[in-house]
Amino acid sequence: MLILPPLALGLWAQFRIHSAYGQASKQPATLSGAAAARHVLDSAGLGNVSIEQIGGKLSDHYDPRGKVLRLSTQVYQNRSLAAVGIAAHEAGHAIQDARNYKPLVVRNAIVPAASIGSGAGIWMCIFGLMFSWQPLLFLGIGIFSVVVFFQLVNLPVEFDASARAKHELVALGIVPAAEMSYVNKVLNAAALTYVAATLQAVMTLLYFVLRARD
Repeated sequence: MLILPPLALGLWAQFRIHSAYGQASKQPATLSGAAAARHVLDSAGLGNVSIEQIGGKLSDHYDPRGKVLRLSTQVYQNRSLAAVGIAAHEAGHAIQDARNYKPLVVRNAIVPAASIGSGAGIWMCIFGLMFSWQPLLFLGIGIFSVVVFFQLVNLPVEFDASARAKHELVALGIVPAAEMSYVNKVLNAAALTYVAATLQAVMTLLYFVLRARD
């Protein structure tokens, strides 16, 4: 009962983002995703941030260590509202990095621990329950708590990046205000996936905490 509702929300969020992306990808834009990202970055004074094309679908991300915006081929090359929306969102992360946006600083600092916790923490909890080994279960709960904290911090980071993207696309004349509904649907659907992931992590942690009290 704790895990199924956020899992269902996650599946719904995945459906929403693919549906919204499909619709927005059919709407033409004046710039490609790469060109739109370049415009947003340059307007923010971030000429030092490079843009690279990578493989995969919706694999777009910003690398704060290398100061590189990596865009999937579909986003990098296409001139669609979906492409410019996603590209501008990732450019928003670069702007956050340049402005030392505090939630992003915290998120980046705990990425290594969260990466370990997402795997090791879960298995410690599972084995702790299987073998009724309380110390291992409590250790797993502690480690997985870092994952939950990461997800909670990640929410304002993603919401803020989308807000910056929406503002810049209109302010720079990349997307007319009348056509922003398509971009909004894509970015809002993407935000829903982060909400679902956070709820899944919180509910999973709560499940193990309740089991530990049995």
